[in-house]
Amino acid sequence: MGLKCGIIGITNIGKTTLFNCVSETRVATSNFAFSTNKSNLGQVKVPDERLFQIDSLIHSARVMPTTVDIIDIPGLTKGSSKGEGVGNSFLADIRNCDALIHVVRCFDDPNLPHIESTVDPVRDRETIDLELQVKDLDSIEKRMVKFEKAAKVGEKTAKRGLEVTTAIKDHLENFQNVRSMNLTKEEEEFVADLCLLTSKPVIYVCNVDEASAVNGNAYSTRFISSVSLEGAEVLIIAAKSEAEIAELESAEDRQAFLSELNLEEPGVNKLIRSAFTILNLEVFFTAGPKEVRAWTIHKGATAPEAAGVIHSDLQRGFIRAEVMKYKDFLALGSEAACRDAGKLYVEGKNYIVEDGDILHIRFNV
Repeated sequence: MGLKCGIIGITNIGKTTLFNCVSETRVATSNFAFSTNKSNLGQVKVPDERLFQIDSLIHSARVMPTTVDIIDIPGLTKGSSKGEGVGNSFLADIRNCDALIHVVRCFDDPNLPHIESTVDPVRDRETIDLELQVKDLDSIEKRMVKFEKAAKVGEKTAKRGLEVTTAIKDHLENFQNVRSMNLTKEEEEFVADLCLLTSKPVIYVCNVDEASAVNGNAYSTRFISSVSLEGAEVLIIAAKSEAEIAELESAEDRQAFLSELNLEEPGVNKLIRSAFTILNLEVFFTAGPKEVRAWTIHKGATAPEAAGVIHSDLQRGFIRAEVMKYKDFLALGSEAACRDAGKLYVEGKNYIVEDGDILHIRFNV
């Protein structure tokens, strides 16, 4: 399954620098606002040490991590929803994302002027939120008109749809994001196709200077306090430094640089794992002589649904899944040992796949 995360924020805050940290695609950065007219697309391999632990026992021809698509969306500004700055052409890119990585600037740099002249991450977040809320309000008001017309001709669900959209409209007009409403599944169905911008789960990234990579600074502390009631995760990342680390060829050099910053691992690794968490995702593995591979599924997925992620034919012709738990496989050392120890389980169509399961799908089409 594909997963798309959009990097958003105002212009000149280091979004593209963060993109270069995580993506295998490298793009140029600029000190000028609105210096690009398109979103950057990239892909990042999800860090998972379990893959390599499995491969250490199997010695497959290749190791294939699961991936996340990253979209670096050009910086927005006041009035973007009405066509200001780069205009609202990039809001469609946000609409197509599963989750948002909202970057705020928490560093001073006289060579990178702030579009508002001063650094204020709380203000910048409010600016972006307002633009997305305005766009969502426009979408909701159009949907309300449709429900009103349908209600007049007696359509059964139209009245309920109007109630839901009216509540969303009131929420947005109070400068609140749709995700904070905690809509029920029944309520979400009335607006699901709108892909409301403020309904998407969000991770905040405080982009700090190198000296603040571990503990943050006054800017990030104030920002974290401002979003404390949201329950969203806030990560502190020194994007410029981590982009430099990502450019190093050897793992030893990268680790040495991290050690200088007093970091155990790149902050972007935490970022990708956080994206999995907020989207309710998990990973299962397939393992054999040709490859050890990680696959992404939603929590609660059944064995046939997991098989379908590999290939639709496997789901269509699913017979059973042979399942080994990652810890059992690591402790016993092989599939044969797991089978002999009674740790290889044969599961049917109702089996709920767990994070870290190693699956072998039996099927017939």
